[in-house]
Amino acid sequence: MNMPDSPTAYLTEVEASRFEALAESQKPDHPLFQLGSYVAIEQAGIRVLAVVNRSALDARGVRLELIPLGEIDAEGFQRGVRRYPTPGAKVSEIADAQLQAAFAKYRAFGFGIGQVAGRSDLTAYLNPSALFGRSFAILGQSGAGKSWTVASLIQQAVATMPRAHLILLDLHGEYCWRDGQGALHSAFRPGTYRYLDARALEIPYWLMTYQELVELLIDRNDPSASVQMAFLRETLHTLKRKEAERLAIGFVSIDAPIWFSLEELYREFKTANELRTDFGKTKGPLYGQFDQFLVKLQSRLSDARYDFLLKPKQRTQSESLATLLRDFVGLGEPKCPITVIDLSAVPFDVRPTVSAQIGRIAFEFNYWNPRRREFPLVLVCEEAHAYIPRTGDKYDGTRRALERIAKEGRKYGVGLGVVSQRPHELSETVLSQCGTFLCLRLSNPDDQAYVRELVPDAESALVDVLPALGRGEAMVMGEAVPLPLRVKIRRPEPVPHSQDVNHHAAWREGPEDLPVEAIAGRWQRQGRA
Repeated sequence: MNMPDSPTAYLTEVEASRFEALAESQKPDHPLFQLGSYVAIEQAGIRVLAVVNRSALDARGVRLELIPLGEIDAEGFQRGVRRYPTPGAKVSEIADAQLQAAFAKYRAFGFGIGQVAGRSDLTAYLNPSALFGRSFAILGQSGAGKSWTVASLIQQAVATMPRAHLILLDLHGEYCWRDGQGALHSAFRPGTYRYLDARALEIPYWLMTYQELVELLIDRNDPSASVQMAFLRETLHTLKRKEAERLAIGFVSIDAPIWFSLEELYREFKTANELRTDFGKTKGPLYGQFDQFLVKLQSRLSDARYDFLLKPKQRTQSESLATLLRDFVGLGEPKCPITVIDLSAVPFDVRPTVSAQIGRIAFEFNYWNPRRREFPLVLVCEEAHAYIPRTGDKYDGTRRALERIAKEGRKYGVGLGVVSQRPHELSETVLSQCGTFLCLRLSNPDDQAYVRELVPDAESALVDVLPALGRGEAMVMGEAVPLPLRVKIRRPEPVPHSQDVNHHAAWREGPEDLPVEAIAGRWQRQGRA
């Protein structure tokens, strides 16, 4: 049914993923011709919903390029086109009732994230199970509104699903921060979140897998690396078997999360490295093989930045694992649906190690949780490109840990959300597993091309609109949304601590002096407090 005074267009060309239409109209400024407008294509019982991707004026009227999104039938909107119209089919502005039908099944979830662009009366609803049940990505250049979007999504998740379980890696102190007087502020309402400093949380060395310990302690370019790895495996297994006997555990894996003494590990290596027999005349079989290992381990132990990992004060016995897990998944005191893990005070080069540990703990927790289907977890990774890179060996362990969640997490109730301003630097494995994309403004051609390859084929042409998005606007595509939508994301309340610096005000009324000595002290202590 056409709107009053609405021009009518007719299909002139039909392809699998695009249509062309011509409207012999003298009203080129009509909403039907605006980019992003939804239109209905009707012919002999077929009703296809499409979006305007390009419009051009020529001598005959207005030419439109349309992207088909799906069909509208008696049951509502269905993704995909099964019956194609033919040239000559009528194209008209979509009736409100038809557009509302596309949202009918999603509205029941109550998970609204904002307003559909150009339709202030229409709220964009998502299916939270489809969003959080598979990996999802929030992509956008700096200043496009990623933190705003993350905060808004999480706030809405908790409002509609108060027993949610979300773990947020906060790399820059944007979601929990302290003011000049030391008072804690957050982008989430009191009672809904628990703030954990990654250093105080203490994710101890004995939770690390054998492979993670290899990456932390062994230089693979060392000619003796293979010998060091073999000795580490045997020694680690021996130490863990000793602890397993105390815990009355019959069989123990080398990756089992049970305590062992790092000092004892060091002594075993040192003894083997210096062993001489025959009254010191004959060198032992491993003499000098572990020089580099001992130097590297000693340097790590001497580096204060690694103290929370290698010199734990609380997690000094196997029994402390349960309290760590409670804190981690929001079941500590107080119980909260959001766990914000602050990595802002963790040195940059240590963050990948910590991030890998956090991701693996989330996966392992639900892997061993028999009620995983009733207790799904979602890990949200800010600035994911910094530690889940597309290429390179530097963060290989971190990448593997989080790629495992992307590939297998759905089976065990563990979801992954990645947030990045440089998607083309982010792991292709992770992005290819994402079921939903919330794309904010992206101007970089490499980023646009990368995203175009990853979104569903029928929606790839919509990537062209990304450079034109306003701040806080997103093109939402994928499984969690009934149809691709340009959405003005709902303002989070409270807002995250990520606003741009006001140079005009700061340079007019800012401080005349600073406590430089205190700044120097923080730098020297490698801590912001």
